Amino acid sequence: MSDITRLDPGARMSGAVIHNGVVYLAGQTGTAGESVTVQTQTALAKVEDLLAKAGSNKSRILQAVIWLADMNDFAEMNAVWDAWVDKDNTPARATGEAKLATPDYRFEVIIVAAQA
Repeated sequence: MSDITRLDPGARMSGAVIHNGVVYLAGQTGTAGESVTVQTQTALAKVEDLLAKAGSNKSRILQAVIWLADMNDFAEMNAVWDAWVDKDNTPARATGEAKLATPDYRFEVIIVAAQA
């Protein structure tokens, strides 16, 4: 049986779970109330931090699921994403519109990555 490792565990969820060399990140958001640019930058910095703790990095991302509170923010979010993503190792990605945890959140990303 494979071990399961939980990073930054809490009462409701863990920041990441590792199983069989695959890293599953909880949804990452930026600071509520900030612009979609700042929220995206902040959330992606959290992704990098969690991936590093898991022994991975952004070149190992397999899938990204992005939720925007408003699809009108798509181009603004993509400008940040395009500057951040490893251009030689782009993941499978989906983006959709959804009501997020509070109306002040405009961006959330869920990441699945392979360990390095």
